[in-house]
Amino acid sequence: MARKRKELTDILIEMGVLKSNDAQRAVDEATKKRRHVHEVLLDLKLASEEDITKALALQYDMEYIDLDKSMLAASNFDLIPADLIKRHQVLPMEKKDGRLRVVIGDPTDLDAIDALTFRLNTKLETCLGAKSKIKLHIEHMFAEENASIDDAIKRVSSMDRGQSIDLAKTGGQEADDAPIIKLVHAIISEAVKSRASDIHIEPMKDRVRVRYRIDGVCVERDNILKRMQGPVTARLKIMSGMDIAEKRLPQDGRIKMEIDTRPIDFRVSALPGYHGESIVLRILRPDNVKIGVQAMGFEEDDYVKFKRIISRPAGIFLVTGPTGSGKTTTLYGALQELNKSDRKIITAEDPVEYNFPGINQCQVRENIGLTFAKILRSMLRQAPNIILVGEIRDLEVAEVAIQASLTGHLVFSTLHTNDAPSAITRLIDMGVKPFLVASSIQAIMAQRLVRTLCEKCKQPDPEPDKRTLQILGFTERELVGKKMMRPVGCPYCNNTGYRGRKGIFEMMTMNNEVRELAFKRAPTNLLRKAARASGMKSLLDDGKIKILNGITTPTEIARVTQAEGIITD
Repeated sequence: MARKRKELTDILIEMGVLKSNDAQRAVDEATKKRRHVHEVLLDLKLASEEDITKALALQYDMEYIDLDKSMLAASNFDLIPADLIKRHQVLPMEKKDGRLRVVIGDPTDLDAIDALTFRLNTKLETCLGAKSKIKLHIEHMFAEENASIDDAIKRVSSMDRGQSIDLAKTGGQEADDAPIIKLVHAIISEAVKSRASDIHIEPMKDRVRVRYRIDGVCVERDNILKRMQGPVTARLKIMSGMDIAEKRLPQDGRIKMEIDTRPIDFRVSALPGYHGESIVLRILRPDNVKIGVQAMGFEEDDYVKFKRIISRPAGIFLVTGPTGSGKTTTLYGALQELNKSDRKIITAEDPVEYNFPGINQCQVRENIGLTFAKILRSMLRQAPNIILVGEIRDLEVAEVAIQASLTGHLVFSTLHTNDAPSAITRLIDMGVKPFLVASSIQAIMAQRLVRTLCEKCKQPDPEPDKRTLQILGFTERELVGKKMMRPVGCPYCNNTGYRGRKGIFEMMTMNNEVRELAFKRAPTNLLRKAARASGMKSLLDDGKIKILNGITTPTEIARVTQAEGIITD
């Protein structure tokens, strides 16, 4: 009889890495999301990748390879074709007695092991290593193949001034070797590897500036020669399916590319400007919206409220905040929680950025009259349980959404306001009747994204800036016995001191007092006062909790909240 394999969570508990309640939470989340427990543990940051990999090696009775200490000869990479190494993310170690020894990152990926065995026609001996380190080794080995942006710019700079490139070519070696094509590919690849959310290619008087937006902050990467502006713009337009001859009107397009064996979508926008067309590529990563609701940064009390609100059968749940504050990610997270076989979910989006199985997604097309309002009305004839409206932009959309909520549908949507109470006055200003606002809305949540400190280099701050703490409203009592952290900078975070972002939230649930004030068209300050009295934390309050927990810094919270004019009592 086969020996039963030990549970991964039990091994991690024995190793002293995981607590029992965290283990159960990870198992529940994995069951609900139909994912592997080790993936959920990593997403929720309950254990390090190194510890999880060691535990997996014990669970599957495999040899663990510490890739920081193991030397891999370059000649070993000839044992497996490059396309297989990149596609399946494996490291060849040695071939001995007719068996090929390889390092893999996921022992449950049987498809990759079978594909390698079939293609190589040899027996495999699999060892286990950390996925991120396998990826780094592969990137290092094929660094020459994946030319950097600096090398590409040097090649472009060395081109003759009179040299032209036929960028309309789609095949053949000549097109593949064109310096402009390699430059554009290098810019895109580097941005994806740098965790950028956007690539900005901006023409100026004497140069073309390239910037990446990383963790919400624009970072200047390099400058391209002005004479290369036209070819670079044309190349990006061809890739995204735009009209290269049209330079007077804005255009939109999409690019699908494979970077490091991962398919990545790009939403491309071209905007005519004084010095030429500005191109922005929004990098769409499906994994970013599948991280789970709690991993977004909710404190426990707000998470409980959030779960309770989205479990209601009807009503409107609004998420507010400026562009880039993570509203779409939050709403998709809510839909992921609710996406079960017994519920019908329909969305109206402009544009549809991510595709999800089990959800009916509809793209707004204003040019043919397919508006939010028209989609919404048609949705109701499809008998949905849950509706998502990308954005409430005008009275017509607001009224249809409210009618949908009053007739037994749960409606999710976004609104552009600075805080949660302002959403009520914004809807009334649009022309929605106050009694409809008061009766249909269940909750409003404002949010922002703040940069989180790099786990590898953050240090305690012995002397936090008193002026910043004063601006944030910290009292002496709140600071007693608390240690704040400061950014330092290391290669892992590109010497910024920050890596990744989390949300800060302001959750306003509608109670009798707030509904009564909405019905009476009360000003925002009275709505805020009533909401605070019933337990609502402001964005600033939530930010202060994250400062004291060592997640971010006072400077970062001051930048995000004060810059947006958040009012605090």
